[in-house]
Amino acid sequence: MRRNDVFFAVLLGLPVLTIGAAAVPLSGPTVQVAAVAQVHGAHGAHGAPSSDPSSSPSIDPSIDPSSSPSGDPSSDPSSDPSAQATPSAPAAAAAATGPSPADFIDIRQVPPKRQGARAGRKASRGSFVSRCGNNRNAHRNPDNFIVAPGVSNGAHHTHDYVGNVSTDGQSTDQSLQQAGTTCRAGDKSTYFWPVLRVTTPGDTSGQDGNNGTILQPTVTLQFRGNAASKVKAQPSLLRIITGDAKAATNGGANGRAQWTCTGFTNRLTTKYPVCPRGSRVERILDFASCWDGKNTDSANHRTHVLFPDPATGACAAGLTPVPQLRMTLTYNVSQAQSRSIALDSFPEQLHNPVTDHGDFENVMPSGLNSRVAACINRGSRC
Repeated sequence: MRRNDVFFAVLLGLPVLTIGAAAVPLSGPTVQVAAVAQVHGAHGAHGAPSSDPSSSPSIDPSIDPSSSPSGDPSSDPSSDPSAQATPSAPAAAAAATGPSPADFIDIRQVPPKRQGARAGRKASRGSFVSRCGNNRNAHRNPDNFIVAPGVSNGAHHTHDYVGNVSTDGQSTDQSLQQAGTTCRAGDKSTYFWPVLRVTTPGDTSGQDGNNGTILQPTVTLQFRGNAASKVKAQPSLLRIITGDAKAATNGGANGRAQWTCTGFTNRLTTKYPVCPRGSRVERILDFASCWDGKNTDSANHRTHVLFPDPATGACAAGLTPVPQLRMTLTYNVSQAQSRSIALDSFPEQLHNPVTDHGDFENVMPSGLNSRVAACINRGSRC
């Protein structure tokens, strides 16, 4: 096209599309085209249609940090914490950067605050710890049978497992019940979370942008009471997820990340904590504990079990309080490594610490479920 044509097109206010060295006036609306790394989620339904050493188990029951008394305000399946993603290899490689310096904070700069609702007169003040080891057998894979059933690499980030030794993308209720466990007392439940790594510049040895040396945590699995009432036993095969693996792009509605350091556990942050010498990095993953009384799962894996009211600790009307799972993961991170840790994540989440999340299916024998509730209700530490 001649320069005069372009001049008159601009003068008339028409948009101009430039292709190579040629410019063409367009008569229609402007169209912008960008390369997008699109991530798709696969979500399955199950069942129904559609010891933290640093704090008292009765002071911080499972609560919803949002203002909604009924718990999680979002039922968007796209915010499930380990939803299946299928980014292309070039898109994944391009997006696999981070975390940024802004994702880290000195724990001493985090203001202390009281956690949770105060325990009332009818509170269940006890706690039960399921001792399942620290994944010394290196049971890891990038699967998530809860939100991406039957899919290998459905999570696109590696999970650490304790408890059930068979857990992978092909797991079912039946296969979990028939498998072995690393837990005591016959607890065949599966407990899992994304691994934490120490990264090295230039290391591209991993997949989906998750590179570096995996850190092995000390694992504490504590079931806690309710600040307002006694608890009922969890039902067998109950599935619960917490957090949002896509919180960096979804927003904070389902985010549950809680990072801290030993000796500073009254200071919680959604950033990677930089701990003083002699202090260790901790991740605290609290699970919902107000059950609908009927379903062991839901279409978005959230609405069958909600969080209690943040002010009172009570479950909403019609919901049953059950023992609340708290996973505490504690890591030895040297001073030299303190700003080089990164959580495994979907590539587009840039290893943001706000994406921390965890998954659980209760495969305890019915007798053990009853023992857990009884221990909590009588105020014991078991």
